Amino acid sequence: MHPFLDEGFHVRWSTLVPEAVEPDIRHALEIAKANLAAICQVKSDEATYENTFAAFERANDALNLGWGRLNHLDSVADEPAQRAALNAMLPEVSEHYSSIALNPQLWAVLKAFGESPAAAAQPPVEKRFIEETMLDFVQSGADLPPEKKERVAAVEAELSKLTKQYSEHVLDATNAWELVITDASKLAGLPDSAKAAARANAMTKGLGSDEAPAWRFTLQMPSMFPLMQHLDDDDIRRQVWEASVKVAAEGTHDNTELVWRILELRKEKAALLGHDHFADLTLQRRMARDGGTALKFTEDLHDRIEPAFHAEYRALCDYKARKTATPVDGLQPWEFAYWSEKRRQEEYDLDDEALRPYFPVDRVMAGMFELCTKLFGITIRERAAIYYERGSHPADAPEDRIEVWHPEVKFYDLLDGQSGEHLGSFYADWHPRESKRGGAWMNCLFTGHPGGAGAAREPHLGLIIGNMTPPVDDQPALLTHGEVETIFHEFGHLLHGLLSEVSVRSLAGTNVPWDFVELPSQIMENFCWDRRSLDFFARHHQTGEPIPDALYERMIAAKNYMGATAFMRQLAFGKLDLELHSHLDRYAGRDLDEVDREILASYRVPLKTDSPSMARRFNHLFSSPTGYAAGYYSYKWAEVLDADAFTRFQENGVIDPETGAAFREHILSKGNSAPVDELFRRFMGRDPELEPLLIRSGLSDGRLQESAIA
Repeated sequence: MHPFLDEGFHVRWSTLVPEAVEPDIRHALEIAKANLAAICQVKSDEATYENTFAAFERANDALNLGWGRLNHLDSVADEPAQRAALNAMLPEVSEHYSSIALNPQLWAVLKAFGESPAAAAQPPVEKRFIEETMLDFVQSGADLPPEKKERVAAVEAELSKLTKQYSEHVLDATNAWELVITDASKLAGLPDSAKAAARANAMTKGLGSDEAPAWRFTLQMPSMFPLMQHLDDDDIRRQVWEASVKVAAEGTHDNTELVWRILELRKEKAALLGHDHFADLTLQRRMARDGGTALKFTEDLHDRIEPAFHAEYRALCDYKARKTATPVDGLQPWEFAYWSEKRRQEEYDLDDEALRPYFPVDRVMAGMFELCTKLFGITIRERAAIYYERGSHPADAPEDRIEVWHPEVKFYDLLDGQSGEHLGSFYADWHPRESKRGGAWMNCLFTGHPGGAGAAREPHLGLIIGNMTPPVDDQPALLTHGEVETIFHEFGHLLHGLLSEVSVRSLAGTNVPWDFVELPSQIMENFCWDRRSLDFFARHHQTGEPIPDALYERMIAAKNYMGATAFMRQLAFGKLDLELHSHLDRYAGRDLDEVDREILASYRVPLKTDSPSMARRFNHLFSSPTGYAAGYYSYKWAEVLDADAFTRFQENGVIDPETGAAFREHILSKGNSAPVDELFRRFMGRDPELEPLLIRSGLSDGRLQESAIA
């Protein structure tokens, strides 16, 4: 028995115990190596698509399945034995994956068929897979001399090890800090919902009692952010801020040296593969094409919004000066969110807490499903779920209940609205735990197949994860509007996977260039603002009433409050990323915080105390060998695409099944089966334009802007 490799669609999570990791993953490695060896033996006169490229695509199926499940559990159910088992196998698995493109016999067989007339005669999707695979090999070093191939493999192996350490440091440093308050007077200004959550959190740790209550705060966002926004006590906010910016910045969890080493290894890999820097290596097949274009895109947007960015900060300082009747020459970082929220509440009469009752998580999910049913022609049904402790799977487990990895996880089936076909299923896991990494993400556990030519459809299997406000006592989880946007964002990614109709799995779903992958996710966020779509899911958890008109109007009026600041924050992340990966020689060997300040001098709010560099806790960039490295600009790039694409929905009344069907047909179902710029043109009938994003962000000067995406 190899539980991690069990091909059953419904994963038996309780059987995935640490003791099974080594035998299962090693067995999967043996299968993969045997599959690849068989391709190496194919003679040129016997080569077909089926025994070369199709066989190559299937070669690692068992390893992808088992290793994917293990890494998922590492993200949502971390524990020492599992972590040790994963790290023990990491070098072998990394070496296997990195060695594939460097295998001369394998490359010789694939290249020979890929350049043959038989390859040119393949159907369009298979032909694209051949072309993309050959580019993968070349860009991974397949044509390098042996000594360089060996070094590329060694670099990849070391990157896998170091980025895993980086991720563990961030998680462990986050979990190592807590703040316990026992004096209720210290909680002045904090919303009741945040107090209740902190009280419940303390109780789970055995802290406090009914007679002597305690409130526990952590560095997880649902705990930390309300405190930074609302708590009147300046000293406590300062304490929390200092702890948050020191995550992975000191002691045994310090990621400073890892950041520099990861950057050096990426630069070395790029040089071995014939590129000046890692950004050019990474972006050559993305929409931007090279690091220079991505950097110009970022800097162009920076220049457009910089005046508004500085004006917002001056206005906030002036507001504090008026409220305190004292001169204000700047704000401390632990003051920024507090005074921003104070001003927003006063000027727009809007408090996030007033919106929370309209966003109970289950209603948000149900309304989102109803909305997507109308837009995209699908049906979503929740299935009964059950949880077992790991290692305790009962022999008589009920077949009509779907096993999950934690009691809070839910499971859903997604069906085609017309045919009733089962297109895919997914798990949803929304609340923070100490064993779960921060942030929100979507992932694919199994890529299905549309069927045809006598084959049955195989449904996709995915998951969506977040760290949202948890339920407290007998109250449902009441979300902020920003958390609702996050749910819609991740569901957009999920739809991109579950609605794929691509016959080659490697080109299906979200396997697209990373500066396009955020389009389906970010376009979904637009539905969190339109009145017509809001009414599907924004309902009071007690009365079922929609958001009152007056509250909605205040919400829309405040939509772009501090918008240039939020816009610039995203640009700053992309700028830091691109500079470090494009111009490492300028910065290597220097103090990381000094480098950060230099790069972001005109991108950061000029607060009175400098923050340590985000690079030490920037999981997007440094917790995997590539990840979003040299690609964080993708969020803003895709925002241009989604703001533009959403204009087609707006022109047709927003909730328009015809437009939704076109988006499903041209974007969601197509994956990477055609060049993504072509897919966008199929949907919009033209190239993307920048102006809709600036208008949506409240940053347009009313004049038609030249497109920022060539």
